[in-house]
Amino acid sequence: MGHRPLGRTGVSVSKLCLGTMMFGDWGTKDHDESIRIIHRALEAGINFIDTADAYSAGESEEIVGKVLAGGRRDDVVLATKVWFPMGEDANRRGASRRWIMHEAEESLRRLGTDWIDLYQIHRYQPDTDIEETLGALTDLVHQGKVRYIGSSTFPPSAIVEAQWAARDRHLQRFVCEQPPYSMLVRGIEAEVLPTCARYGMGVISWSPLAGGWLSGRYRQDADQTRPFSAARRRLAERFDLSLPANQRKLEAAEALAQLAEEAGMSLIELAIAFVLNHPAVTAAIIGPRTMEQLESQLPAADVVLDPGAAGPHRRARPAGHQSQPGRRRLGQPGPAASDTTSVGGPPPEDGPRLTC
Repeated sequence: MGHRPLGRTGVSVSKLCLGTMMFGDWGTKDHDESIRIIHRALEAGINFIDTADAYSAGESEEIVGKVLAGGRRDDVVLATKVWFPMGEDANRRGASRRWIMHEAEESLRRLGTDWIDLYQIHRYQPDTDIEETLGALTDLVHQGKVRYIGSSTFPPSAIVEAQWAARDRHLQRFVCEQPPYSMLVRGIEAEVLPTCARYGMGVISWSPLAGGWLSGRYRQDADQTRPFSAARRRLAERFDLSLPANQRKLEAAEALAQLAEEAGMSLIELAIAFVLNHPAVTAAIIGPRTMEQLESQLPAADVVLDPGAAGPHRRARPAGHQSQPGRRRLGQPGPAASDTTSVGGPPPEDGPRLTC
């Protein structure tokens, strides 16, 4: 598993980041199975884990904490997030100093650790002064409870505002951004990625499989009536093929799947490799619910998309894996190129209430 620098922090993280949104009540309810999946990811060379307080109301953090309690804390770059509601009270959410200071302690408790490597604000909140947010995060860094801070799904103007506020007020700055990015959702290429590059920020992108559309399950000849997971059933409208927008996604997914097959790889491998191929991207967040899903995503770290050759090729593959030579030149896959979904608008939902 290759590693890349996380912005200008000097910290190296694996190209694949293990997202844990599907561990707990929203996905894999069996804690032992979730723990096995995490251990397998670490054995494969992943050293970067991303979770959040809101994932299954803190249950995901608790599962990650059980893994770290086994003596692996020092080997893991641990990221979590704050912002989404953690109760009915109006103040148990958001980016205020009051909530950040409280919830950081709760995340530390659930994770069973003394420090968080990367503490991120899960969404932009325009009605809260960015100095309020950065001031609280800076105090957590000075207290030794947080090493670095980041943002998630911020519009480019807010990314710039936060950098300027940190500079002018002598506060800790966001060292990375976590935006949605896939072959079907490419709006961040216009401004977010260039902005992050300009300020030396790392980028850990979520939903490289476009919420499941690029998993290979959604093909024009596939049976969409077979049993689905509980998480999938909660998102029935997202995959309702009677909607024109979903029909267009299906057509794009079909074209990309055919392209991947001709190149000798799975659509999952192509989709994740596409994200990793962008020079501004540090890591792609994968969010497996099962061991099978994890195993299907791990090989993507070894796929190299080479626009100057006959097609994509692999540097190395897991033992026993049979590669096939690429047969098509790949640059920017075309079927989804017209999608300009912007981070500035409402994000697509990737879970019962929220996305990555």
